[in-house]
Amino acid sequence: MPRIKGIAPVVLNKKARHEYFIENTYEAGLELLGSEIKSIRLRECTLDAAYVRFENGQAYLFNMHINPYIFNTHTAVEPARTRRLLLHKREINKLSAAADIKGYTVVPLEVFIKNGWAKVKIGLAKGKKQYDKRDTIKKRDLARETERGFKNKIKF
Repeated sequence: MPRIKGIAPVVLNKKARHEYFIENTYEAGLELLGSEIKSIRLRECTLDAAYVRFENGQAYLFNMHINPYIFNTHTAVEPARTRRLLLHKREINKLSAAADIKGYTVVPLEVFIKNGWAKVKIGLAKGKKQYDKRDTIKKRDLARETERGFKNKIKF
């Protein structure tokens, strides 16, 4: 069976964009088991409490919840197990050095399938203060209101 070409988004981490300023993004592969990729293709995963940590020169994704595949007849896999991220060594070194700086962290932003392979978009992020979050909400609401005003005024 041929691989499907293109990118298919599976799940987004909307909370990360609210909580952090995203400075750089990277695409990382996921080390998965057979039943896990089947569950991801069925969109049975969440990134709510997921985070990235660097240990022994490797990048790991913690607390990404993947529901067990319902038709799995082999051994069951723990849903929130630690999964290794597949990155180049220079990217791992760059991200781990940046994450050591106070205020910076690496967060998963999105899970998607690219050319048949499960990928995670991770971002180097700096935490927002409460007033930054309020300002972002205010700008979003103002843009929504102006868009609504233009829609009502334009009549054909």
